Amino acid sequence: MKEYKCTIMRGGTSKGIFIMENELPADQPDRDALICRIFGSPDIRQIDGLGGADVLTSKLAIIGPSTREDADVDYTFGQVSFERQFVDYKGNCGNISSAVGPFAIDKGLVKAVEPVTTVRIHLTNSDQILIAKVPVEHGRAKVKGDCSIDGVPGMAARIDMDWSDITGTVCGRLLPTGNPKDTFNIDGQEYEVSLVDAGNPLVFIRAGSLGMKGFETPAEIEDNKELMERIEKIRSEAAVRFGLVERPEEAREQSPYNPFFAIVSSPVDYRCFNGAEVKRENVDIVSRLLFMLHMHKAYPITGTVCTGAAVRIPGSIPWEVMDAESRKRENLRIGHPAGVLEVYSRADNSNGQTDIKSIKVFRTARMIMDGTVYVS
Repeated sequence: MKEYKCTIMRGGTSKGIFIMENELPADQPDRDALICRIFGSPDIRQIDGLGGADVLTSKLAIIGPSTREDADVDYTFGQVSFERQFVDYKGNCGNISSAVGPFAIDKGLVKAVEPVTTVRIHLTNSDQILIAKVPVEHGRAKVKGDCSIDGVPGMAARIDMDWSDITGTVCGRLLPTGNPKDTFNIDGQEYEVSLVDAGNPLVFIRAGSLGMKGFETPAEIEDNKELMERIEKIRSEAAVRFGLVERPEEAREQSPYNPFFAIVSSPVDYRCFNGAEVKRENVDIVSRLLFMLHMHKAYPITGTVCTGAAVRIPGSIPWEVMDAESRKRENLRIGHPAGVLEVYSRADNSNGQTDIKSIKVFRTARMIMDGTVYVS
């Protein structure tokens, strides 16, 4: 068997395998084949590899020296399929990106500065810059702290992440069609959607448009096969509008990761699938999100970033489902299946245009395992 150095990191509510770029073959087909063997793909259990048989744990981070003068490290994200031998690089992952700063510090790629080290991360998937502020203690990324995030047990050190440089990740502009809302005709039925490109491209739709209440659990949504098929048809049409594929029929195979699909609704009391309760007065918007053809059990950070941008666009669906008081808040509270997540966002609206000025979130992260993976 061959040996490869790797690290398992938890970033936010996701977990991924971190590999240095020089550990991998330069040829992409060979590289992706090796990555799939490391993860144990294709196999829905990923029993012969390190993957966790879940879309939130079958994630890859390739780290290397920065190819941009204004960044400290390069970070390439890959979503590894377990249904087939395929690695999707068409997007970013905010949760995994929150672990890039601690990884870079602990591996000596960035000089540790106490009490906080700023790490400028080059998101190679979209050629943008993410700024992470990582607490440091005794020359290493700090782990203990008083920050908690819904979806992760316990408390940890808070990592602040500035996503302000994220507009037009795929299309080069915030609104790929130029409209805050568009109408899709799918199987003879019209659906009103908002297409927004920030962090990752997202399709936003009202829960009511799909016959949903908006606070269903991920399992309840996935068990409704007719609903899931309808969601995929709408998402596939959006993939064409975002320029990710040429025809809707290609989206499932060629672009399962992007665009994300967010089902939004106005605040309401509901119980999370883990038993926690969410009160309507503690949220500004409720959302359920699909990616990789599965429902997210919490809420992705790039989805959070894009939601934070979308609510600043007058006339968009996320903007419409919020009340006037929530629209004034700079700290937006998103109710998701595992609790509540906050995002700070600020924009300038003038001359009919929305200019995103700032988007920030906070996460926690830590190293779980550092060692050698063996591949036959």
